[in-house]
Amino acid sequence: MGSTEVPLPMAVPSPEIPAVNEAPATDSKPKKKICCACPDSKRLRDECVVEHGESACTKWIKAQNRCLRAEGFNV
Repeated sequence: MGSTEVPLPMAVPSPEIPAVNEAPATDSKPKKKICCACPDSKRLRDECVVEHGESACTKWIKAQNRCLRAEGFNV
């Protein structure tokens, strides 16, 4: 009787399966709702827009957007 060798399976990485050490995309998800994030800059922005109009309040609008981005929102 002859010996028959069975080939061992080769480890081929699959492109559909992420590597074990990759972090899932859900880690960057904001921890709060957008309505509850950055209440101080939101209040200043809203008061300015009501009193002076949107065009006069770009400083506060940009401050609110920076704060929201820092909290993980894509604005």
